[in-house]
Amino acid sequence: MFGPLSVSLAPLVNSSKTLSKWVVPIAKWYTEAQGYRKYGFKYDDLLIEEREDVQRAIKRLTPAEQYDRAYRLKRACQASVLHKPLPKEQWTKPEEDIRYLAPHVENVAAEDQEKVYWDNLTVKRK
Repeated sequence: MFGPLSVSLAPLVNSSKTLSKWVVPIAKWYTEAQGYRKYGFKYDDLLIEEREDVQRAIKRLTPAEQYDRAYRLKRACQASVLHKPLPKEQWTKPEEDIRYLAPHVENVAAEDQEKVYWDNLTVKRK
């Protein structure tokens, strides 16, 4: 799997003080340079919704999470139409930017793998 749901090096970086000292500031700078927080997005709001696994994961969100996601998308679209980001107090703060959709997508992918396994299982008689 490629993209934002692929293999992460974060556990390796967090386990080493030397790597953390070098990589974490660059990662924080890069996250700010992406600019999605200026429009009120969380990182998982940027996942491509056309993927079937992401669509199924979105359906598994609680109604409150679905509403919040739709609100963030509409608010960002409005800011985009106005050609300016949201006011600074409405930006997504780093501590609020949590991965709320990734666990659901990973569960969907695991279920798909399990389904493939069971669908291709061959039974051998003794």
